[in-house]
Amino acid sequence: MLDPVPATRPSTGLAVRCTRALLSPWSRFSLLVAVLLASAVTMLLLEPQRLLASGGWPPHLDGSAAAMLFGLAYGVCTVAFVPRPLLNLAAGALFGAQAGLAAALAGTVLGAGVSFLLGRVLGQDALRTLLRGKYLKAADGLLSRHGFRSMLALRLFPGVPFAAANYCAATSRMGYPPFLLATGLGSIPNTAAYVIAGSSASSPTSPAFLAAMGFIVLSGAGAALVAWRRRHRLGRADVAASEATPSEATTSEAGARAGDAA
Repeated sequence: MLDPVPATRPSTGLAVRCTRALLSPWSRFSLLVAVLLASAVTMLLLEPQRLLASGGWPPHLDGSAAAMLFGLAYGVCTVAFVPRPLLNLAAGALFGAQAGLAAALAGTVLGAGVSFLLGRVLGQDALRTLLRGKYLKAADGLLSRHGFRSMLALRLFPGVPFAAANYCAATSRMGYPPFLLATGLGSIPNTAAYVIAGSSASSPTSPAFLAAMGFIVLSGAGAALVAWRRRHRLGRADVAASEATPSEATTSEAGARAGDAA
């Protein structure tokens, strides 16, 4: 009796290979890049910040409903790389200081959360293989070990772009709830300053406008100073490590990491 010939299923093997290719880290990363490029092109062509600044929503919406719609559109616009200062100024001009701040903060947390999920689901596995630079490794280490504190500091100082901080956090091992909480709390001072400036822009000599603009300038200068000192410290640590013996270099690197963690 002849033995039965085992049935071959080449289509199954091909389907498995195609599925693995589509779900591979680099395929998901390519999809993330395509989504971000499409968002950026849409922002450049449609200029949604002008639509929001002019109150381009249905005329029957007003008050809290309009503010909620603005917060939703704000979040979508931040994913599409629309600068947050423009949106914050528009929120203050359209809704005043209190409602504008609430709408802007809600949009900030929404946009950050969507960006974090996109980066975590589509880009984390691929991006972590690219963490070879000293600044990227330092940022990854801080966000992985001290996620809430590090993200809170990044949001308080306006030196780091909003989108860059979102995707950098998504690449790290930082948790989702600490990221959202740190974003919401850390974004309050700078967002409030822009919203107040927008709400009082019609009277540029008023104390509220002058105080808001003063805070914006001082916070920007403080962020630049902190970034310069951190970069200078990393540069000195690299010089010391290159001039030291192997054992001394290891001790110097450990001290630099401890200083960054502190």
